[in-house]
Amino acid sequence: MPLSSPANLICFAHRGASGYEPENTLRSFKRALELGATWIECDIRVVEDELVVFHDRTLGRLTGASGTLANLDLSTLRTLRVNGREPIPLLSEVVELLHNKARLQLELKASGTGERLGRYLTSLLEKGWDTDSFLVSSFDHDELAACKRIAPSIPVGVLLYGYPINTPELARALGAYSVHLNLETVTPKRVNTLHQAGLKVFVYTVNDSADIEAMRAVGVDGVFSDFPDRVLLTNPPKAS
Repeated sequence: MPLSSPANLICFAHRGASGYEPENTLRSFKRALELGATWIECDIRVVEDELVVFHDRTLGRLTGASGTLANLDLSTLRTLRVNGREPIPLLSEVVELLHNKARLQLELKASGTGERLGRYLTSLLEKGWDTDSFLVSSFDHDELAACKRIAPSIPVGVLLYGYPINTPELARALGAYSVHLNLETVTPKRVNTLHQAGLKVFVYTVNDSADIEAMRAVGVDGVFSDFPDRVLLTNPPKAS
């Protein structure tokens, strides 16, 4: 897992370059690569035991279809289009696209995703993939624990809406590598506390240039952004 510094933030392209292209689609991930992203974030759900990349529980916002993703069969899902344009990708398709080009930050979105993703990542490790090619996160800490039990070498990140007082202890109990905070909950004291506990601090979703600089100033390790180029362009060049 690459280390960052306040001067050089890790940038996670949030759902790909979703500020420019339909989110969580191969088109969005390709655009993120073109913009120089080395980390891609995407959302994971399961349909008929297949890992698919889709954020919402329901279909309406992204595809215009009615109902929920979990109630679809895979063949029907493959006919849907995000924003009327792009198919919903399988995780295996995303992995193939990004192999040797970028690393994957995978967010578990539903019950059963942790175990299923853990099995899939284990199969990739057996094929020679590095553990630091992946970071798995979730607001559902039970799913995160399920993934960690099956694929213990894969780093995990604890996603939080607020900031529980026992956040460092919670992260340690899950064997977490990082804590992922909402932009509105970030303070210098909290960042320092988490760093002292040996945890990386990643912040979502940071799109405004002023907020990017504020996160750099407060010392976080990385940010999630719909516009990865805004983060990458503000990262100063490394000294030769």
